[in-house]
Amino acid sequence: MQERGAFVVGGLVGLLLLFPLGSVVHVSSRFPGSLLGSVLGMAAAVLMLVPLLYLVVKRVAWLRNRVTRFVSMRTLLAIHVYAGLLGPILGLVHAAHKFRSPLGLSLTGMMLLVVLTGYVGRHLLLRISTAVKGERSRLAALTAEFEEAAAALPIDLAGSRPWWQHMFEREAAEGLTARRVEELARGIADVEHAIRAEEVTRDLFERWLPIHTVTAILLYGLLALHVWSGYYYGFRWLR
Repeated sequence: MQERGAFVVGGLVGLLLLFPLGSVVHVSSRFPGSLLGSVLGMAAAVLMLVPLLYLVVKRVAWLRNRVTRFVSMRTLLAIHVYAGLLGPILGLVHAAHKFRSPLGLSLTGMMLLVVLTGYVGRHLLLRISTAVKGERSRLAALTAEFEEAAAALPIDLAGSRPWWQHMFEREAAEGLTARRVEELARGIADVEHAIRAEEVTRDLFERWLPIHTVTAILLYGLLALHVWSGYYYGFRWLR
């Protein structure tokens, strides 16, 4: 179920990123101000406001305690993700590839940036965290096997010498060879290196959350300005 959800989200993100390229072959200057275009724009604006619900519930403790009695945070997060994707998609349909004004270009670019930072911070970070957990499990298994193999070596190899010396021993002992111990030690070192690299990458991705928050704030500011300009200059279908 989670894999299917990740596939759907990835597909929507891809659609959103590719949609503006349609301006090369199609531009409709009148559609955004038409009745259908305005309805799509309003729906997009409402959907882009829905993700604020998750943010408020997550940050306000007393509200979170009340809301989570009926709706789990996982469900709210799913609503946050899908509304945050469908809103910009409808916004791009509403724009009909008309990206000529500075406000329109800024709003479109900010929508794409918010979605991209959210996708990176949520899905890629989750995959990295899952990979780290898997590597830690593998490390625990290798460590246990290494200790068992080292303990099975003769006393003169495993007991009286430092551990790094008997890693290079090539003689067989009780069905286990020192070569196997060496291979396990190298495997442990490789896994530890992979864990450190993945943790560094995870720390970098975690810094994307503030970027996602800042870009979302800028997006709402541009969205408010866009709605105000539409109201100020009037909707074509109301004339």
